[in-house]
Amino acid sequence: MTVHEFGKDNKEVVVLIHPSIVMWDYFEYVIPLMEKKYHLIIPALPGYDPDTRCDFTSVEEISGDISKWLLEHNLKDVTCLYGCSMGGSIVIRMLADKKVNVHSAVIDGGITPYQLPWLLTRFIALKDFLLIYTGKIGGAKLLEKAFSTDELSEEDVKYAAKVLKMISAKTIWRTFDSCNNYSMPKYIYTNCRYIEYWVAEKEVKDRKNDVAYVRKHLPKTVFRKIKNVGHGGLAPFNPEKFVRGIEKASK
Repeated sequence: MTVHEFGKDNKEVVVLIHPSIVMWDYFEYVIPLMEKKYHLIIPALPGYDPDTRCDFTSVEEISGDISKWLLEHNLKDVTCLYGCSMGGSIVIRMLADKKVNVHSAVIDGGITPYQLPWLLTRFIALKDFLLIYTGKIGGAKLLEKAFSTDELSEEDVKYAAKVLKMISAKTIWRTFDSCNNYSMPKYIYTNCRYIEYWVAEKEVKDRKNDVAYVRKHLPKTVFRKIKNVGHGGLAPFNPEKFVRGIEKASK
């Protein structure tokens, strides 16, 4: 896992964890707006790292690896921990692990573990895998139709096609299998003083079960609906609004 850093001389640490089917440069429009004020930590997650060819492992392993990296670099105090979709799953697990001190966290459309019978979770993981794998072999434009995303430009479609070509079938399977079924403690205690869960306006129905899970297990979470945005669309399509949201959550 390659970790990219920006604004290393700044005191306040912000960790940004990207969603699936993109690379770490998902945050490319956010970086210039934040690097003068914050020390940005942006991991390129396994399976989605163009500099290290490997497969996705699991939410549990990656969350542990990010915490370990932060501690090894004497960055145990995090001003804001942000993750989108798959990245949101990793944030939730990191909050439960409590290996680093997180002052505020933003879970943007984060995926929570399914509370379903094992056989049904296998079926759902297979359905999700086939959907993405079809995009891998049949064209990235299919992703726009399959998910509650923002309308993709031709450039966006080419980017998605590039990522789909890079990632392996094993990464696709492990991504959905792990994000849907990662383990969590029975009782969740976190040292994070403030948590927000963002729901894009176009994904309210899709995130219903995730919101219910967070509401139950992280009851002090503040929920915000982000208008005129699809799943994962804030950072790449409205970076100024994204930065305002992070700064507000970090106060």
